Amino acid sequence: MTNKWDVVIIGGGLAGYVAANYLAKNDLSVLILEKAGSIGGRARTNKMKQQLFNIGPHALYKKGKAISILEELGINISGKSPKLGGVLIKDEVEYAAPLNLSALFSSQLLKGKEKMEWLSMIMKIKNINVEKLTDQSYKDWVEQVTKSPTIKSLLFVLARLSTYCHPPDITSAKVILSHVKVSMDGVLYIDYGWQTIIDQLHNKAIISGVDVQTNVVVTKMIKDEDDDYKLISSQGDIFPGKYVISTTGPSELNAMLGNDKSLPKDNFFEEIIPVKGATLDVALTQLPNPKQLFAMGITDPLYYAVHSPYAILSENRNHSILHVFKYLLPDEKTEDKDLKTELELFLEKLQPGWKNFAITSRFIPHIVVNQRFPQTGDNQRLYQLKNKFSGLYIASDWASPHFILSEAATTSAKQAVEEIIIKEEESINANHYRRLSRI
Repeated sequence: MTNKWDVVIIGGGLAGYVAANYLAKNDLSVLILEKAGSIGGRARTNKMKQQLFNIGPHALYKKGKAISILEELGINISGKSPKLGGVLIKDEVEYAAPLNLSALFSSQLLKGKEKMEWLSMIMKIKNINVEKLTDQSYKDWVEQVTKSPTIKSLLFVLARLSTYCHPPDITSAKVILSHVKVSMDGVLYIDYGWQTIIDQLHNKAIISGVDVQTNVVVTKMIKDEDDDYKLISSQGDIFPGKYVISTTGPSELNAMLGNDKSLPKDNFFEEIIPVKGATLDVALTQLPNPKQLFAMGITDPLYYAVHSPYAILSENRNHSILHVFKYLLPDEKTEDKDLKTELELFLEKLQPGWKNFAITSRFIPHIVVNQRFPQTGDNQRLYQLKNKFSGLYIASDWASPHFILSEAATTSAKQAVEEIIIKEEESINANHYRRLSRI
């Protein structure tokens, strides 16, 4: 057993394992502490009756930061991109979704000049400089760029599709448009689910000497007289480390900080609200309506997509794996049974009689999709955290001023490692200088 690790990582999800793999490349001793009995966090994939379910609909941006970081770590990613198309539903009426050129000109959703305006809007988003939108809400930006109610609605749909965030009036235009931009280059549905990414990261970490312990709930962290950390578990075990990377949620981290004067709590942590949604994950022997693969609500914040044509998610390739999802407001309080009924009715409209072909299904209400709802004003406060805790680094889907979701988890993890490496080099150089001074 190692008496003290160079780095202790709290959380065995995507951010934790990305950080661990980068650290292992730099010959640092690493310990991952995961509170659950299994690894993966919200990137877990569950097997139910030989069908593979991610925790709600998951997609990886084809040209995003996350995929480049995973490929840099040697992670093999297989899967296909869904075809652009499907329908958008407004006031119970289905319209061809104007997400490609042929659908744009055939769809009855947009009228006359709106079609050319929408085409121009897509190009505008692709070329926009998001850094100029730091202090603007997404809704304010939408109101500025168009007067068409329909195009406004489409822009709000794009935001939900790309970020899971609803509503637009308090969301950061910079963060939302950063994701909308990258989503326009396409996404991937991952063969055998996101667990394959986690499993590869885990195996590489273990081979590199990373220690992983599950069922460890860290309840407190303190600094000792040597300015190193001691993490204390709910069972009273102590895990010492020179540096700590926390991938937990903000309120959970605040609770760990306790009353240690060297690790002051931050009110910002308690003010952060999560992005939530409700998901109905379904496996069918066949689709009653095989041509209906994608739909979103315009009037209602609902999503439906069949992922199995583009990713292997069942032992039987003829089976269909689909997700129905509702984007929830931050303060939305809806009964679980009402949410489930709403999702089932939405699916019934798109796939009439689907229950007759059901293999299995899973309903999860009020899941946390991302641990920070990206609001205007978050940027500065997130930057201020960087120098607040010496030796403590935050890597998570909420820790980036620029992104959320897997983009934030992976980029913040890589950045935390880079900062630790710099600290280590400074420490080595300082020790070398002290030795030379004594000669």
